[in-house]
Amino acid sequence: MSAGHSRSVDVTLVSEWNDGHPRPFQDSLVGEEPLEIRVGGEPLTVTMRTPGNDLELAAGFLFTEGLIQRREQILSLAAVEQGVESTARGNVVEALLDPEISLELERTRRNFFSSSSCGICGKASIDAVRRRTLQSPNASFRVSAAGLYALPDILRSSQAIFGRTGGLHAAALFRAKGEMIVLREDVGRHNAVDKVIGWALLEKRLPLSDSILLVSGRGGFEIIQKAIVAGVPVVASVSAPSSLAVRLARELRLTLVGFLRDRRFVVYAGEARIAESE
Repeated sequence: MSAGHSRSVDVTLVSEWNDGHPRPFQDSLVGEEPLEIRVGGEPLTVTMRTPGNDLELAAGFLFTEGLIQRREQILSLAAVEQGVESTARGNVVEALLDPEISLELERTRRNFFSSSSCGICGKASIDAVRRRTLQSPNASFRVSAAGLYALPDILRSSQAIFGRTGGLHAAALFRAKGEMIVLREDVGRHNAVDKVIGWALLEKRLPLSDSILLVSGRGGFEIIQKAIVAGVPVVASVSAPSSLAVRLARELRLTLVGFLRDRRFVVYAGEARIAESE
């Protein structure tokens, strides 16, 4: 039974058992609702996300998936209010793109479905990235080991919704010396990354050639791909990367750091960008 609802956080009455004794209390749950992204009135994809920063999420998705290449190709981007049901309101974003963008929506929809249902098939996914002729990120960017050590604490202390729910992911951009530029939270880590990159796109800050991207959880293939599209030279995660993420990072010479916590990390690719602490 729900006791309250703010879309990004849902407060509900639960029963906690401690040492064999129950007690009722109000718990905060992270919100999760479907977001439909439309292009020119036609549905493109649906993603489960935490409501909030939906325009950034849509913009980031369009950019990182290669449907657009620059901010100016988005002519308009707006939330669509439809129906009277609470589950329908605010769960649709519609983009109007420059007429030069020619999308075969049916094929694009099939590709998104295939990618999600096969779990991102290895060789086909790497080949798809190669076909996009993406550039290797800024080779001259450097970050110190001490600078990396500090980032997880900054990320965690800045996660407002995680502090209430304990149940969602975050992605944040940092400058080389550890100053946080932007943070976004979402139930899906790839959505959090799209929100961050969408923010940068809408703010005309791309490419992110002098930034570090830190993600909670593991560093998967999709996150590395999105970072490379945005020009990010260093990606760090507090957990393990996947084997496919490591292959992609090595091939396109991105610095990939995993297990960043407790003054320890593992470098899986691009170690030349990391300087020893003095």
